[in-house]
Amino acid sequence: MSFGLNRAEVIGRLGADVTINSLASGGRVANMSIATDESYVEKQTGNRIDKTEWHRVVSFQDGLIDMLEKHAKKGRLVYVAGKLQTRKWRKDGEDSDRFSTEILLVPGGRVQFLERPNGTNGNGSAPANGEDAPAAANGEDSGQPFPF
Repeated sequence: MSFGLNRAEVIGRLGADVTINSLASGGRVANMSIATDESYVEKQTGNRIDKTEWHRVVSFQDGLIDMLEKHAKKGRLVYVAGKLQTRKWRKDGEDSDRFSTEILLVPGGRVQFLERPNGTNGNGSAPANGEDAPAAANGEDSGQPFPF
């Protein structure tokens, strides 16, 4: 019997606004780029080294795409949970294959914005109208704003 677990979780900042494209099949796809940062001190020199890793995130789910279109803006801190997927393709006129590994948001996956787009209002509470409230969604959610 085989068994496997394919799960990826990332907390980082969006490098750009979400990109949404239409597919030939009539569906849509949302693409995001999330940056995660880490730092360490080099033993030999004592210098602090900062390293940024970029993660591609993809979703084909309409409800989630609608939520991302409203809330996924450059610089926002976001938590994403999905599964890893590697795609292979060949560009016209090239002899070699290209590969891309992405975090695929599938039903049961999750997207949660961890801060407001414009920061908190003076007392740290959510605005009364909910316009700037953080949003959370899982793969089966409608993506309604979530009170913080």
